[in-house]
Amino acid sequence: MSVWNNLTRRRPRTRPRNAAAPATPGPRVPMVGRFPSVLASLTGTSDPEQQMETFGRSGTLHSVVTLAASSFSQVQWRLFRQADGRGRISGPDPVREVTSHAALDMWNKPNPWMAGQLFRESYQQHLKLTGLAYWVISYVGSIPAWMWPVRPDRMMPVPDAKTFIAGWVYTGPSGEQIPLENKEVVWLRQPHPLNPYGGMGAVEPLMPDIESASYTSQWNRNFFKNSAQPGGLYIFPDRVGDDQWEEMAERWAEQHQGVQRAHRVAFLEGGGQWVPATYSMKDMQFTELRQDGRDIIYEGYGTSKGMLGVVDDVNRANIEGSEYIYTKYRLGVDLARTKDVLNYQFLPLFGSSGQGVSFDADNPVPRDWQADAATTAANANAAIGLVQVGFDPEETLNAMSLPAIKHTGAIPSTVQPPLAAPAKTYEPAETEAA
Repeated sequence: MSVWNNLTRRRPRTRPRNAAAPATPGPRVPMVGRFPSVLASLTGTSDPEQQMETFGRSGTLHSVVTLAASSFSQVQWRLFRQADGRGRISGPDPVREVTSHAALDMWNKPNPWMAGQLFRESYQQHLKLTGLAYWVISYVGSIPAWMWPVRPDRMMPVPDAKTFIAGWVYTGPSGEQIPLENKEVVWLRQPHPLNPYGGMGAVEPLMPDIESASYTSQWNRNFFKNSAQPGGLYIFPDRVGDDQWEEMAERWAEQHQGVQRAHRVAFLEGGGQWVPATYSMKDMQFTELRQDGRDIIYEGYGTSKGMLGVVDDVNRANIEGSEYIYTKYRLGVDLARTKDVLNYQFLPLFGSSGQGVSFDADNPVPRDWQADAATTAANANAAIGLVQVGFDPEETLNAMSLPAIKHTGAIPSTVQPPLAAPAKTYEPAETEAA
């Protein structure tokens, strides 16, 4: 049965008494209506295509999303084989890195035209702009062979009361609709609070501010394009004919429109009067408007201008602090989201070979060398104190996370040995009592 029939056919309210439970159980309550018209709202409250178009209309948004997608794409991923709960694994370590696996090969080379970094950057753009991202999987027989990132505005889930999603429908550039099975689609999303099938990126709540910044840029451009002066009124005492109006408009554009014709003296005839506008560029406060819009986008994506190279009022300490916060609480969350999808949606596609292994990403948080040096010094002092009171040197170094350094036994003359504790003296009364 087609996915469209799965969507539109009427279903019983309850499962027959002796019927087997579905392989992928769905919720016990309805999530959406039964009619095809609900598909119009299954991807969010606004148009994902419009959200992606903003990427090319706002310089600040372009920089912020590029930072997020490119930094994500550069993180190194690894595959690990873990014990099965009873310690059965080859090798002495409970976790061992796997360097050869079909899933790892596909993750590093998703398809013949994309390397892993480009693939990850592409779908992260979709995720950051719309809150949705999809990978379409191609198979050779029953084995996953290639995967592609596809535009989220062209993917539509087919809700199902029993399995939550019966399948997917991809709408191609020419309008062709292609049904896809669940095993052919890997779904990533930032949850939408009102729509279990949709996603919400930062662009949706930021859309009014992004559009305001775009209108500001267009106004500035038109200011220079149209005589580099604010507009005004050209008042005639009487109604003018169409021919006279077209002639006047043509002459005005020919003599005064454009930056190269700015500030020319205008000669008006036929009783017309030019009345300039009373506002100026200063009155519009475009600088303040653009700065406010930029800061709102920074806030929406949880980044700072220092991360984008704007260093007019920041210092190195602020930038390093911003980098730490961003990589831990923003980039780290993005990596964790993809990690779950890889381990619980992607690896099961490989059958038995996808069991007992899991993906994980390297820690992107930069090291704090000053804190590391202080920790090493504190551990070294603690180790010295423990060895002096009789603890085993090798075990002490291991407990303090210090390397096993060979000791010659000789103490340099410049190093003073620690003072021995003074012997306790007893009072005569204590001696008699003993």
